[in-house]
Amino acid sequence: MIFAIIVSKKDKAGMTIKDALLELYDFNDYKTYWQHENIKLYEVEQESIHCEDIDKIIIADYFIFATKHKSEAGKNSLSVHVPGNWGKAELGGKDKTLCLAPASLLKEMFLELNEQGKDLDYEITLETVHHGPCVEKPVMFIEIGSSEGQWKDKKAGNVISRTIMNVLSREIKTYKTVIGLGSSHYPQPFNKLLLRTEYAIGQICPKYQMDNLNEEMLLQAVKKNVEKIEFVLLDWKGLSNYKEKVMGLLDKLGLKYKKVKEII
Repeated sequence: MIFAIIVSKKDKAGMTIKDALLELYDFNDYKTYWQHENIKLYEVEQESIHCEDIDKIIIADYFIFATKHKSEAGKNSLSVHVPGNWGKAELGGKDKTLCLAPASLLKEMFLELNEQGKDLDYEITLETVHHGPCVEKPVMFIEIGSSEGQWKDKKAGNVISRTIMNVLSREIKTYKTVIGLGSSHYPQPFNKLLLRTEYAIGQICPKYQMDNLNEEMLLQAVKKNVEKIEFVLLDWKGLSNYKEKVMGLLDKLGLKYKKVKEII
């Protein structure tokens, strides 16, 4: 299994993470990339969200983008998520196209991030599916947020680098997997799912993307996960006035579902 870590020269957090990786771990320099056992580190010129079809250029089984997270609030955060677009592709990727979600890898990264970052004054959270790039191989983002002060924080860079290397250097457990519907961009109910249960979560469609959810997109969300999903998990409260729409779609497609409160 080959893992590719991608950082962008245009991304200050990516450069902080790259420096930490090279400082903390013994990577061999092959001029166009660095390698530590089955883990390859690539530095690219373009922004990560615009690395379309990078899996056609770089040979690897899994792609991990180490980047910045930007937020108006500017709060300290460490986050993980799957890229893709429920609707129009405004920040890279393709319209109405989801990427292949590595739910078990994402869960392992999230759990390790909570362990490595427990003494750091940063919120650790999932984000829902958003932005590019569009690639066909399993792909995820791991990010430092949410403004320049955090992006240059060496302690945060060390936490991210240790998280990545610890997870990728061991056998990744396979978890029962679900997809999630509802909640906010930072889905607290799904954070609790990863921390408190043996379930992993792949695709997540938040409330603010529900207008883009239709039969086609829901079926795409079911299919585009590395692991076969067990059922659809609903943040019932977080669906707000979309409950009837979602239940209609689930019943029409014959998809099994459970509410968060039945699991946690």
